[in-house]
Amino acid sequence: MRLTKLEHAALVLEDSGDRLFIDPGKFTTPITEAQGTLAVVITHEHDDHWTPAQLDRILEQSPDARIFGPAGVAAAASGYAVETVRAGEERELGPFRLRFFGGRHAVIHPAIPVIDNLGVLVNDALYYGGDAFTAPEGVDVDVLAAPAGAPWMRLSEAMDYVEAVAPRRAFPTHEMLLSRAGKDLANARLAWAAERAGSAYLALEPGDTIDF
Repeated sequence: MRLTKLEHAALVLEDSGDRLFIDPGKFTTPITEAQGTLAVVITHEHDDHWTPAQLDRILEQSPDARIFGPAGVAAAASGYAVETVRAGEERELGPFRLRFFGGRHAVIHPAIPVIDNLGVLVNDALYYGGDAFTAPEGVDVDVLAAPAGAPWMRLSEAMDYVEAVAPRRAFPTHEMLLSRAGKDLANARLAWAAERAGSAYLALEPGDTIDF
């Protein structure tokens, strides 16, 4: 299986010609290669994690692709056939096994309502928590997508998260709101946390890949 990091929070996984997209949002370059897409996972309803335009591009090339997300995504994307999933549930399609964790978005501000958010574990190997620091309990994570910058987090929390999950490898995500200097700083701090956890840190840029 190959993971390709796209801009911001978006990822695509490929295995034997099948594709799985996670969180293709507005800060991600328009997706043009989507043939063979089996599914799209949307962790929550914010538009930096999905847009109708991105879904339409994927569905034009793979009209049978399934869309998974929590109830808040199903409500926000009411024009699409979103299959509602909950924490503790699993789905299998083609070479991909999906397990869902969490349930709630991290608090941005006490005055802003907290929405649904689900982390997804793919093939018991890759874990991406969306906009929350929920760890997949009882799982030895191979690859962790670690958030690098967002209005809902402090970098120290992401560092603690990397140490708590202690994956074999970690890489940054959710970083398009950062300047180049901010990305470099986040990479340095997350790499420090990864070293403490005995993990390898991969400072991936959009278009970079991991095989596992």
